[in-house]
Parts: sequence; C-alpha cells; structure tokens
Amino acid sequence: MYTRLSKVVLVWSIALFAALVAFNNITDYDSNFAIIQHVLTMDTTFPGNQGLWRAIESPAMHHLIYGFIIVTEIVIAGLCGLGGWRLVKNIKRPTAFNQAKRLAILGLTLGFMLWFTGFMTIGGEWFLMWQSEVANGQQAAFRLVMIIGAVLVYLTQTDEEKHP
Repeated sequence: MYTRLSKVVLVWSIALFAALVAFNNITDYDSNFAIIQHVLTMDTTFPGNQGLWRAIESPAMHHLIYGFIIVTEIVIAGLCGLGGWRLVKNIKRPTAFNQAKRLAILGLTLGFMLWFTGFMTIGGEWFLMWQSEVANGQQAAFRLVMIIGAVLVYLTQTDEEKHP
C-alpha cells in the first residue's frame, strides 16, 4: 500500500510542477517568451556558426511555438492530475491500480517528450541552445527528464497483492 501511495504522490508532484510552469508561463508570459525567442532566432549562439540557417525569425511562429509548449504543459498537468486521481480510486486493489496507470503514464511520457525531445533535442541540438550563455535551458530540462524518467520507471513496476 505504501508503494502505491508513493506512486500517487510522485505522479501528483509532476502534475503540480507542470501546472505551476504553465501558470507562470501564462501569468508572466514575456519572461520565458524572451528565452524562446533567443533559442528560435539563435541570436545568442556562437557568431557565424554554420547552423544559423535553421533560425526562425517570425514572431508569429515564436508565439505559436510558445503557445504549443504552454498547452503541452497544461495537458501534462491534466493527465498526471487525473491519472493520480484514478490511481487513488484504485489504491486498495493492485490489479485495478495497475490498470489505472494509463493516464499517468501518458502524462509522464508527454512530459518526457516535451523536456527531452522539445528542449534538449530540438532546442539544444537543432537550434544549438547549448552554445548560448543567455538562453540555455538544457540543464533544467535534463533534471526534469531524469525525474520524470525515474517516476515513469517506478510507476510502471507492477503492483501485486502481498500475501502473508
């Protein structure tokens, strides 16, 4: 029972985190939008690097991409929040608890995709964010990917009835 309860708490912790990130991005839109603009325009990468052709200069695209990130954060929060609720409803029945993991797994996977594929892969490697001293979110993204990955691995471990 303690293991199942810890899984619920960890899933809800990710839900809370994603909700707060989305809330901050909405209520203080310009702060992180500036970082997104630097990453997409590649204006803080090494001068004259050979990857500058990848830069996106369109402010409309910057807002669209930032909006997509915020919506994704909201969906992560929703899936993990609802997924945690479904886990709680089935916490006393291990078989049902295992079956109730679907939404939480989807939320955690989406979080992994956002911060690994979106920030570390596309932002870090395609837009060369690693070259920027101003707009480099790779370390923060890495921390999130590791935390989410650990929670995902832990959550997917099968919960079984314990017999005395």
